[in-house]
Amino acid sequence: MRNVLVPLLTASFVIFYTSVFSAEATRENILGSWEGPLVIGRDNMKLAFTFTVQGEKIAAVLTSSGLGIYGMPADAVIVDGRRITIRIPRLDLEFTGVARITKSGAVMRIDGDWFQYSEMVPVVLLPVENPSF
Repeated sequence: MRNVLVPLLTASFVIFYTSVFSAEATRENILGSWEGPLVIGRDNMKLAFTFTVQGEKIAAVLTSSGLGIYGMPADAVIVDGRRITIRIPRLDLEFTGVARITKSGAVMRIDGDWFQYSEMVPVVLLPVENPSF
């Protein structure tokens, strides 16, 4: 029994700490500005989320000149492993995305969906120094 229990506990330990490390690595790697195109109907505009740490939580602000939004804070930012959820209820907006990670652990892009007013639009966000608009 002991021969089976030790490898099982070791495997559980490795899986748990790998997932915790992965979540922390993603949290730290998404800090900064992420920008991408938002196409709603015939309107093609840019949007950017800027992630910062406030206390022990990740915070995000939305900027989109096409929507007339400059630095609107998100009410909720959830980072669960590679999954990212941003909610701004006053805009009836939810963005859900998945961080795409390189072999070195760096986030190279965030593939997501912009869900607003019962319409879902795919969005790909790329890291930028500052929003370009």
